[in-house]
Formats: sequence, structure tokens, C-alpha cells
Amino acid sequence: MFSISVLIKGFVVGSTMMVPGVSGGSMAMILGIYDRLISSVSSFFKDVKKNFLFLLQFAIAGLAGIVLCARPITDIIDRFPIVSMFFFIGLVFGSVPMLCKKAMIDKVKPSHMLFFCIGAFIVIMMSFLPQMDAAAVSGMSFSTFLLQIVTGLVVAVGFILPGISTSYLLLLLGTYDFVMSAISQLDVLALVPFVLGFILGVILLTRVLEICMYRFPSFTYTLILGFLVGSVYTVYPGTPHGLEILCSAVSFVAGFIIIYLISSKEAQLDEKI
Repeated sequence: MFSISVLIKGFVVGSTMMVPGVSGGSMAMILGIYDRLISSVSSFFKDVKKNFLFLLQFAIAGLAGIVLCARPITDIIDRFPIVSMFFFIGLVFGSVPMLCKKAMIDKVKPSHMLFFCIGAFIVIMMSFLPQMDAAAVSGMSFSTFLLQIVTGLVVAVGFILPGISTSYLLLLLGTYDFVMSAISQLDVLALVPFVLGFILGVILLTRVLEICMYRFPSFTYTLILGFLVGSVYTVYPGTPHGLEILCSAVSFVAGFIIIYLISSKEAQLDEKI
């Protein structure tokens, strides 16, 4: 079934997932489409037609977002790093009420705090990992082909788990410039091994995650909340000064309100269904 909402959300996720520090999984969770993505992949054969059409729409819109907006958004962030990152931080905190509701947290328990801290710790520690040399993936040799498949597998983790930046994983693996260059030049053949690895990683991980979300929703969503809030540390651009203080405050509030309203509307629709 054709859905404008799915196309818009897919486009937004795609356009932001290549921005260093920003997680595609985070954006999917923030926009309220995360659960459906996980379910559609892991339970694909339960309703092939419905899941295929949903994933096809999301994938097409996501690819369009990557191709059309990845570079422009990166340029905007390079030019206005503090203001733009405070907007993303606002998006994260605006989604916290939705995640707490999904985690069914009526009263905070020590176990909730433990899983939250574990999630935040994992994301924060990843920011201290050393980056590989990008020269190691120049050209397209057999070793590069295998490396791109492995890179796709690893990046799938960043796409599926909110708070773990897809682009940051590419930087850690030294393949960010390679992938971004292939995307900007529409070099489809160069991206084939990366896409194959990515698809394989998504298939392997989504089923495990869906089981955890179904059997242990409180702990799973609390861990995801830790991932998401922990990502704030990785994107925090520093303390604003002068006019940047006002602009950053406005940017934060705008991001918070936009996502809070979207998540509230999604919750109302879910209750009607």
C-alpha cells in the first residue's frame, strides 16, 4: 500500500544516515518507523506482499535521500556545526517520552538504569576508537571487495541500533570517503559489495532484535534509550557563544517540538488502530 508518510520518513533517514555522528537507526526510532522496519525485515515471509511494498518504498526514498541530500546536509553541518547539531540533540530528547512509553516504564528501577547506562556507555566508548587509514581502501581490488562486504555488515549494526552512527562506523573502518565518493558519482558497481554486506547484516540482526523487543520490551527499549541519549555525546559540537547561543536554543527547541508532536500523533494513530 502506497504511503506518503513512509516515503517522507525513508527520505529523512537516508538523508541523515551518512552525516558523521548521526545514526540512521536513531532517526528511524525518532520518526516512529523503527519498530515496523524491524518487524518487516525479520518477519518478511509472514506477509511477503505487504512487507515487500513497505520496504521497497522505504528503500527507494532512503536511497533518494542519500543521493540528493547527504552532501548538502554535510555541507550545512560543516558551515553551521553548533546550531545544526543542537537541532539533532533536540530531536533526540523530543523522542525520549515515546521511548519511555514503549519501554513501559511506570517507575524507574535499578535494572532500567543499568541497561540505560550500558547503552550510553557503548555508544560513548565507540567515539574513542581509532580510525583506519582511508588509503587502505583506494581502488577496487579483491581485498577491497571483501573489505566492503565486511564494512556493509558492520554498518548494518549502526543502521539497526539507534545511537550508533552509520557514517562514524565508516570513518572507523576507513571507508567513509570511498563510499561517499561512490554515492556522489553514482558508481553503482563500486557499491555492490557494500550493499550486499549491508543487506546480509540487516537480515541477521533484525530477527534477534525483534525477539528481544517482543520478549523483553522494557529492557530492550531502555537499552535503546541509552544508545540514543549516548549519541548526544558524540554529536555535541561544543558550547555556543554570542548569537550562536540564541540560534542553538531555537534550533534545539524546534527539533524537540517537531519530534514530540510527530511521536504524539503516531501514538494517537496506534491507539485508534
